Parts: sequence; C-alpha cells; structure tokens
Amino acid sequence: MNSEATTRAPSETSYTQLTRGISARLAQLRQDTPAVMKSFGDLARATMPSGALSAKTKELIALALGVAAHCDGCIGFHAKALVGLDATELEVEEALAVAVYMGGGPSLMYSARALDAFSEFSELARRQ
Repeated sequence: MNSEATTRAPSETSYTQLTRGISARLAQLRQDTPAVMKSFGDLARATMPSGALSAKTKELIALALGVAAHCDGCIGFHAKALVGLDATELEVEEALAVAVYMGGGPSLMYSARALDAFSEFSELARRQ
C-alpha cells in the first residue's frame, strides 16, 4: 500500500501521534479512576490472549469493530497490535471486508483509515 496516499485529512495527526496522545490522556484517568482503568485492563488481558481463537484473530476482530464504531483510537491501537502480531495486509483487508459487509458505507470509509494506520505502524516496525 502506498503510505503517501492517506485517506485522513491533512490536518489530522498520524496514528502514532494519536495513540501516544490518547495514552497520555489515559494516564490521568488511571490516576483519577484507578478501579475503572484496572478493570478495563484486566478485561483486555483476559480477553485478548490466544485461546480457541488466536491473539491475531482477536485483534482482527477488534480492528473490524473499531472500524464499525468509527473509533480512530481503536483503529490505531489495534492496527499497531496487528503489526506486532505479524498480521499481513491481506489479513487486515479481509477483516475490513467483514466490517464493511456488516457496517456498510461508513465502515468502508473507516476501513481506508484502518489501512492507513496499519501501513504507518508497519513502516515504523520496518525502520526499527
């Protein structure tokens, strides 16, 4: 995928910047509402490891749900996780196809954004 052909508006920040910014803001929530944030973290740790479904499959589902919910932060965090799990662009595209099937046109528009996020984090991983 051509990483220069972004579907985000020029004024929008990169997914790297977006996820860093969200993480910084969540630090305040961890401080101010520790029980809620611990519970959410515990839920993620209980849900995402491999079981009957692989961790990668679960992240593909999470990315598709983030697309369907039009959640750029979700797209960023799950695209980054998929890069770490060695997902291929084709695997991501097939998961996004399911999101489009279930969510229609709006999911199609956010699928393009998800591809941008996956490409951005893939490029960062290649440089490291």
